[in-house]
Amino acid sequence: MRNDRQNIIVQKTFHFSLAIMEFTEDLRKAHKHELSSQLFRSGTSIGANIWEAQNAESKRDFVHKVKISAKEADETLYWLKLCKASKFYPNPSNYLLEEIEVIIKIISKIVSSSKLN
Repeated sequence: MRNDRQNIIVQKTFHFSLAIMEFTEDLRKAHKHELSSQLFRSGTSIGANIWEAQNAESKRDFVHKVKISAKEADETLYWLKLCKASKFYPNPSNYLLEEIEVIIKIISKIVSSSKLN
């Protein structure tokens, strides 16, 4: 049975997804539809894969789903940095930039510790 209240990465990625949804709305309002779509998909996929990993069929399946989240987190960081570097795009909030770095570190730790056990 799922118990997400105690799971920090589930909570963080869920709230991060909500923030990504808000930021991609700002991008759409600025008519930056292509990047908005890319960022929406990668940014919300992090939490979706973490969520799915909570019901993994095996340890291998769990690690695989968490690794997918890691890839999506890296891609999300890339899109956010592009927005920040461009003078033609809305800037992402400090929360988004800081939180994705924290999420990447937590996911990396999960993957490395899951492989050792």
